[in-house]
Amino acid sequence: MMMKAISLKDKQEEASSLTESRRKLGAWKRGIPLYLMIFPGLLYFIIFKYIPMGGVLIAFQAFDPFDGFINSDWVGLENFRKLFGEQDFTLLLKNTLILSGMNLFLFFPAPILLALLLNEVRQTWFRKIVQTVVYIPHFLSWVIVVSITILLFSVQEGGVNKLLMEWGFNPIQLLTDRDYFRFTYVFQSIWKEAGWSAVIFFAALASIDPTLYEAAVVDGASRWRQMWHITLPGLRTTIIILFILRVGYLMDTGFEHILLMQNPTNLQLSDVFDTFVYRTGIIQGDFSYTTAVGLFKSVIGLCLIVIANWTAKKVGEEGVY
Repeated sequence: MMMKAISLKDKQEEASSLTESRRKLGAWKRGIPLYLMIFPGLLYFIIFKYIPMGGVLIAFQAFDPFDGFINSDWVGLENFRKLFGEQDFTLLLKNTLILSGMNLFLFFPAPILLALLLNEVRQTWFRKIVQTVVYIPHFLSWVIVVSITILLFSVQEGGVNKLLMEWGFNPIQLLTDRDYFRFTYVFQSIWKEAGWSAVIFFAALASIDPTLYEAAVVDGASRWRQMWHITLPGLRTTIIILFILRVGYLMDTGFEHILLMQNPTNLQLSDVFDTFVYRTGIIQGDFSYTTAVGLFKSVIGLCLIVIANWTAKKVGEEGVY
């Protein structure tokens, strides 16, 4: 009798296991279209993101393109010692942090403010027109943006300066005066990217339950109160996650933008790690040294993301992971 009970129990477990396997197989088959959709993106990251990470090895070598990765001499941390002993290291670090910090605290709030302001516009046609207008600069290259700045603010031929001189004012030396460089850099970033960066905040605003606003109106809340107590809390998670991700790019200033704005008069303010890598790695061909610089930037960015994510979780907010 006991043997029959054990045998029946084993059969039930076997049937349960078989049912579970069939369920998992069915779920996997139903997910095949989704896996096929994911595959091109996954392939992109493997080929262009993960495989090239092997090239980081040359940061620890005296890399010679003719000898290749295997035969180049290993120098350990020599390239990093050279970086930290670089005469301009402090200047490069200072300029990078100042420009990235200004971008973080001046540019980052701009898309949020833009989304909040447009969310208060009740005329749909007007809101769509404004959204289209602020999106357009995103599709212009930095070459065009900087060229527009030069055409407008050139001391001799710039349209704005010509008007100022006709009205009896002194011309604005926006491209040669060191005091203007950093704010010009940030303003260009805001003008070009704020509209496009606001898209994700528009999506977050659309997910807020409209009944919350209706209840607030019944309670007599003003538009300002509705924004402060409903809209901003609804955006809080999105803002924190994007802020954490943005902190990870604190060592990146945008090579193309900086290089196009750079000239001998503002070099002491505009020389950053990205332009240093271009001069030393591309022009002078010191690949190992500049790979060490890139690895240094990446490690700092990773540490900043981990710290920012830990801080967010510590204060009770959702992090990136």
